[in-house]
Amino acid sequence: MEQGEAAPPAAEGKEGEEEDDFGYRLFPDRNKKPQSFLVRSLFTFHNRCQLMLRMTLDTNPYAQLLLEAMKQSGCTVFNDRHFSCENCDGCVSGGFDSATSQIVLCQNNIRHQSHMNRVVTHELIHAFDHCRAHVDWFKNVKHLACSEIRAANLSGDCTLMNEIARFKFGLKGHHQTCVRDRAIRSILAVRKVSKETAEKAVDEVFDACFNDLEPFGRIPHSKTDAKRAYKDFQNRDRYNANL
Repeated sequence: MEQGEAAPPAAEGKEGEEEDDFGYRLFPDRNKKPQSFLVRSLFTFHNRCQLMLRMTLDTNPYAQLLLEAMKQSGCTVFNDRHFSCENCDGCVSGGFDSATSQIVLCQNNIRHQSHMNRVVTHELIHAFDHCRAHVDWFKNVKHLACSEIRAANLSGDCTLMNEIARFKFGLKGHHQTCVRDRAIRSILAVRKVSKETAEKAVDEVFDACFNDLEPFGRIPHSKTDAKRAYKDFQNRDRYNANL
């Protein structure tokens, strides 16, 4: 999660089960009655969020690949149904709500287009995992850890430029370190578990989930990589048909 993208509906199981709010405290608008279109249209944050979302869905190769992969998996994404621009806690940028199959975009915290691109991509990876696998977000912290590892690895969260912007530098293995750290942070943001529990869950599934590159087929370290991955994905069926 990028300071952060969070998945509110997943939970740790028995540890702290009675007190765990599943991370919904970070998304206060989730429990409010939806505002009318007229009321929402008066708020600049909401309008800006909708415009940036549309730009991402129309032009960003990371998002376009994920949308097409979900459609092929039988989970077509619709803008009005599966995305919601809302006000959130100051520490998060977005989240995937598995209870409603909806991506929450924090309109008060997403300030520029590149940030929107990254948040949408991160949450679409959670949505893709939710579509293709039987993810137990509520009770299995390893499932949450796996999806967070994949989201950090494939969304561009840990690109060199993003890490430099965070004043984090590293040499060999830095990408893996970034992915691990961000996955742990994501779990701690939305689950009432100890740091040791989060670290153990991430470490136990790290290799398998880090190497699961679907639907990209590669780690897209840049938009150019994402464009190539998108083109390759579009050609998969054609190449298979010619075998």
